[in-house]
Amino acid sequence: MLLRIFFNFSLLFFNLSLLAQQSYIDYRSPFHPTVSKSGMVVSQNIDSSNIGIEILDMGGNAIDAAVAVGFSLAITLPRAGNLGGGGFLLVYIKDKDEIVSIDYRGASSLNADLFKIFQKKLPEQFNEIDRDLVRYGYQASTTPGTVAGLLEAHKLYGRLPLKDILAPVVKQAREGILVSYDLHNAIKSAPQLLEDPESKRIYFIDGEALKINSLMTRPDLAKTISLIMDQGLKGFYAGEVGNLISKAMKNNKGFIDLNDLSNYRPNIQKPISTKYRGNTVFTQGPPSGGGVVLLTALNVLEPFNMNGFKENSSATYHLLAEALRKGHHARSRYVGDPGFFDVPINDLINKKDAQEYARQIEFNKATPASEVKPLEVIQESKDTTHYSIIDEEGNAVSNTYTLGYSFGSGVTIPGTGILMNNQMNNFAFQYGDQTEISRSSSPGNRFIPGKRPMSTMNPVIVKNKENNISIVTGSPGGSFIPAAALRVITGIIDFNLDVGQATMLPRIHKDWPYAGLEYESTLSSDIVSVLERLGHQPESSKTLGSTQSISIIDGINYGYADLRRPNAGVAIQAD
Repeated sequence: MLLRIFFNFSLLFFNLSLLAQQSYIDYRSPFHPTVSKSGMVVSQNIDSSNIGIEILDMGGNAIDAAVAVGFSLAITLPRAGNLGGGGFLLVYIKDKDEIVSIDYRGASSLNADLFKIFQKKLPEQFNEIDRDLVRYGYQASTTPGTVAGLLEAHKLYGRLPLKDILAPVVKQAREGILVSYDLHNAIKSAPQLLEDPESKRIYFIDGEALKINSLMTRPDLAKTISLIMDQGLKGFYAGEVGNLISKAMKNNKGFIDLNDLSNYRPNIQKPISTKYRGNTVFTQGPPSGGGVVLLTALNVLEPFNMNGFKENSSATYHLLAEALRKGHHARSRYVGDPGFFDVPINDLINKKDAQEYARQIEFNKATPASEVKPLEVIQESKDTTHYSIIDEEGNAVSNTYTLGYSFGSGVTIPGTGILMNNQMNNFAFQYGDQTEISRSSSPGNRFIPGKRPMSTMNPVIVKNKENNISIVTGSPGGSFIPAAALRVITGIIDFNLDVGQATMLPRIHKDWPYAGLEYESTLSSDIVSVLERLGHQPESSKTLGSTQSISIIDGINYGYADLRRPNAGVAIQAD
């Protein structure tokens, strides 16, 4: 009897020990966030993330690190990281409890002539227009805003001298990086690089893309960044670099000149926001339309008990699709550069209107799409990049910037290493065509010299019910950007997932005025079948976006770099 009692007690003890062990070993998910109480940088290239941490370790704050990472990505991720593009940056200053937006979207040259670009074609002759004129080459670029935007953030909120921040980046450019599999194939897939002599010289050897694991040094970029390091804005928008940009443009029938460069200014704005289940979601306002999509979608979803449907149910995907389409409808006509168009932003993100739409959603069928078929929608490139940063004091940066297409226009300004954007492509050149209802004819985004084109980039910062920042996120992906951010935010808030789980949830995209729905291959075939029966017309897509995110819970930072694109990574300071 004593032996049996002893045996049972030993078995119970063993089982309890096993359970205790399993509670640690058996993780809830294979997508593990990186955890730190100190500074954290999450970007699409781990080498650039590490440079951000180097700046934090020098005593810099999140803004200093963001400047370094932004310049570094021009070396490590040249297809998207840039000095010749533009973007949007949200910064949170802890001691002021303030979130500020810096709009550094590129602006069209004051010399840009629509009739020269499209050879005097009218909007209704859109199908006859050679759209490649604003996709590739010297006429495709807006005046770059990246350098001005990052330096403005530093001037307002930085701590370290600019020389200290950019010195590691100059070293990285001079010493070079190893060409990754991803970079090699990105170069191969950008034929516009072969059309530009300077780009061909940098990214190809004997007509072949730089080989995997070969060393790519960038003395040209090192020189340009050194001039910026020493001279600030004048090191890019005037002097040697400014003159080289202006000269190259003039020699190749481009529009940008020294006047455009010297007059470019970033815009300091308040971000737009909405309340979502007691949390406050901040994102970029016009000329971003992506922020309108995201906030509208959240407003549509709020009346529904999302948690009751579970994160991977067909009902959840149906509601996400309906919400996203409403969001894209909201941004398709009346979003543009607020310096040129009075954007009715309060109407566009009106919660009452969104929730009236929500009441009309039926669970047994998709809301009918417009029967008007557009001739062509503005194609927004997926080749953007995003990074999120938080420092040990709680300051944070959410930054999304782009060249437009992968490697932008394909043009590298000789002697500078600066790849130029192709953001002229993002204007609504079909404005005036009465038969067209898509974004191609948007009144808000019609082309005007000096204007900034609409973008879907929307960096995000979320505050929780206690008014503490809880999420820093954003994504590349063109029109897919709001869907990627929406999935992360709802995954964390609605379904109580950690940032890794929320990031790796399958994603869908539903635009307007189209009936179709794009989905990732990881989405269950059963759910795809249900969505098809509901009338969503699902079509398999490639991966949607690549979020770089930080979740903050009780003062602990949880970072996760999306697995959808290679070489991304989380870097942390030692606690």
